[in-house]
Amino acid sequence: MTQFHQLSVHELAQGLTNKDFSSVELTEYFINRIGKYDDTINSFITHDFDHALKNAQTADQLRTKGDTRPLLGVPMAHKDNLCTKGVLTTAGSKILYNFVSPYDATVVENIAKAGFINLGKLNMDEFAMGSDNESSYFGAVHNPWDTARVPGGSSGGSAAAVASGFTPVATGSDTGGSIRQPASFCGVTGIKPTYGRVSRYGMIAYASSLDQAGTFGKSALDCAYLLNPMQGHDVKDATSINRPNDDYVADILAVKTDDKPLAGKKIGVAKAYFGQGLDSDVEKSIRTALATYEELGATIVEVDITDPAITLATYYLLAPAEASSNLSRYDGVRFGYRCEDPKDLMDLYTRSRSEGFGAEVQRRIIMGTYALSAGYFDAYYTKAQKVRRIIMEDFKKAFETCDIIASPTAPTTAYKLGESLDPATIYLGDVYTIGVNLAGLPALSHPVGQANGLPVGLQLIGKHWAESELLKTAHIYQANTDFHEQLPKFANT
Repeated sequence: MTQFHQLSVHELAQGLTNKDFSSVELTEYFINRIGKYDDTINSFITHDFDHALKNAQTADQLRTKGDTRPLLGVPMAHKDNLCTKGVLTTAGSKILYNFVSPYDATVVENIAKAGFINLGKLNMDEFAMGSDNESSYFGAVHNPWDTARVPGGSSGGSAAAVASGFTPVATGSDTGGSIRQPASFCGVTGIKPTYGRVSRYGMIAYASSLDQAGTFGKSALDCAYLLNPMQGHDVKDATSINRPNDDYVADILAVKTDDKPLAGKKIGVAKAYFGQGLDSDVEKSIRTALATYEELGATIVEVDITDPAITLATYYLLAPAEASSNLSRYDGVRFGYRCEDPKDLMDLYTRSRSEGFGAEVQRRIIMGTYALSAGYFDAYYTKAQKVRRIIMEDFKKAFETCDIIASPTAPTTAYKLGESLDPATIYLGDVYTIGVNLAGLPALSHPVGQANGLPVGLQLIGKHWAESELLKTAHIYQANTDFHEQLPKFANT
């Protein structure tokens, strides 16, 4: 049998077009693979196999009738904070354990229109608050490279599912690194687009000025295939930008990858991203990758970026403040979890929230409420917003001397499940990624090697609306290396 999970989206689309196999065969293959192996990984919260098979049958019939959509019948899966009509949508939380969405998120709708087949909903840190995928009410996700380790978070289920070969591509969301960090930990490629590039309508909010949906795939080209239909202006989302869509797939396929394909490209590297806390073996892989970029014609230049420690402090004031506001709607009254036998309305509110939210979500709500409270608002929240503007200006200034900024995606490789890390130490796992969200910039992570047998990711940061440049640059690297083709032993079975 063809090992469909080892094929790229490009190869799967071509095979369907050439009638080498059907969408039903393809969908059944991934369903069987999930059923056989996901008990070990726990990457899915909800399976939607019946609908998937029906949609695959429809896709095959449409192809027979002349439908030429290239992605018609290709399987994928959604992170469980994207509302999906008629399907359980939990955001990894007990408080939404029984919420079946009555509508589709715009992202879900756009992807379905392109012809993709949804296999189900993927596990995640509760309300996307976490960097290890251990805060999910539905249990921790395991890293397929070492099932005793975390896959990263919050989109750990998406990254682990792609790395395990359960789905060719998957959606994720990124508020402070929640696509890029798990992509690094699981050895896959993940991209967070410019804020406003992809509609947030129907995405369960964590921090509304930071959240952005993106994609996971084995390669930059795989990510481009899923990002193409996701993008676009949406009148239902006031933060969605009205600008022409790019064709990321066509841009990548037009790239020449031989000789010195990156000649003239300047890649900025900041000393601040190579300081204390960066694992020495991770740094070696990153330095080697930068040398490869030089061999491909790029010029490495030094740039100044806001101290990551300042960026981290700013993020952990602003994001919890927005979370405090966004999560106030979960009160046990209208939908979701409700405590038993409340004595009065206040008891209903208090116990429903205390019993429904996990420890990390409660911690961030309390932090955010404190920052927004009278007497502290100006000292904390207002000051953090001013620093956010400085961070944005620092990126803008750095891009005056380079085209792309490169850094480690995470300071370490995946750490062990259940490792007794205090919250502050866990938060440091996002130290290289959060500045991008504060500035609203696009960024991706792609695999560049291993440290002690675990994947290492390199982060590429672009100017606003430069997703195509990031994807093309990563594609050129991947055309000349094979790190993105390396699979965990788990995925070779």
